[in-house]
Amino acid sequence: MSDELGLSALIGGVEPLDKAAMDAARRRQAELAKPPGSLGRLEELSIQLAGITGKPVSSIEGRALLVFCADNGVVEEGVSVAPQSVTAAQTLNLVRHRTGASVLARRFGAELYVCDVGVNARFQDSRVISRKIAYGTKNITRGPAMDRADAVRAVLAGADTAAEAIANGAGVVGIGEMGIGNTATSSAVLAALTGKSAQAVTGRGGGLTDEGYSRKLVAVEKALSVNTPDPADPIDVLSKVGGFDICAMTGAYLMAASRRVPAVIDGLISAVAALCAVRLCPEAAAYLIPSHASTEPGYRAAMDELGLEPLFDLHMRLGEGSGCPIAMMMLDAALAVMRDMATFEEAGIDDKYLEPVRGMEAVK
Repeated sequence: MSDELGLSALIGGVEPLDKAAMDAARRRQAELAKPPGSLGRLEELSIQLAGITGKPVSSIEGRALLVFCADNGVVEEGVSVAPQSVTAAQTLNLVRHRTGASVLARRFGAELYVCDVGVNARFQDSRVISRKIAYGTKNITRGPAMDRADAVRAVLAGADTAAEAIANGAGVVGIGEMGIGNTATSSAVLAALTGKSAQAVTGRGGGLTDEGYSRKLVAVEKALSVNTPDPADPIDVLSKVGGFDICAMTGAYLMAASRRVPAVIDGLISAVAALCAVRLCPEAAAYLIPSHASTEPGYRAAMDELGLEPLFDLHMRLGEGSGCPIAMMMLDAALAVMRDMATFEEAGIDDKYLEPVRGMEAVK
């Protein structure tokens, strides 16, 4: 099977949520001993998870954080405060549990999958999963980041990584990245997909000066002008102004949806990849759960396009998937309430007193 056919099969494998399971979950929420809607987003999450898993009452035992690492040729334009060598260094630090995301993953019991899809370095550490497409992308201000075939290969590499994690028992996956320059590529992808200006979706990333930010804006604008990506074709957009990491993350989202596993979004880059996945397969949106609100300006634009709201706001902007392990604990909380909380009948409470207010705080 060709890679293009493999991608089509992956997209075709995504099915709608289980409406019967969601209806059963709503009924159980109405029976639990609490005022209607009083647990807010936890109730919404429990119903979404019922639709994803097909089980009104369930638990998630295995967790995985998938971090896709790649370098970006656009760093030649001075769009990042950090040198490109940091990508390789942090890829190794991830598997050594020395980065923010890897510390949080270990603390909250998420198995870490660090996948090299395009780092400009060779790794001897076997803990780094090698699915390298190339040693970084080309400079998007001068032409396409990669050819279309490599973009599809990178998408499928991400899908394979997610499939591996799920086969190993992951009942939820978080999607993160590591790649110097990837806030510039993700801003270009987002602008191409939404039609928004570069200025509206481009932030300062790791902390650019005013001069550095101006260079980044010029680079994003030039990349869009030089490459003219087609917003109706997400693979065209990814191949022309994206990165191997964004491509792989897109594939991971699609695989999670096809296997009926919830996928947690991290910050800006993760959200842009989620938007690419949804543009390729609208049904995939129902399987997405955003973690934290990123401080990057493009994040809000991506969430608006996806119709999603982050679960929490800790003013985070690290990336790597750092928000995902925290969000996974919230999913556990939502499922624990659904599973273990007493109903009115079990608690020996006559709930007739709630009749006047039922429906006023309806659970979505």
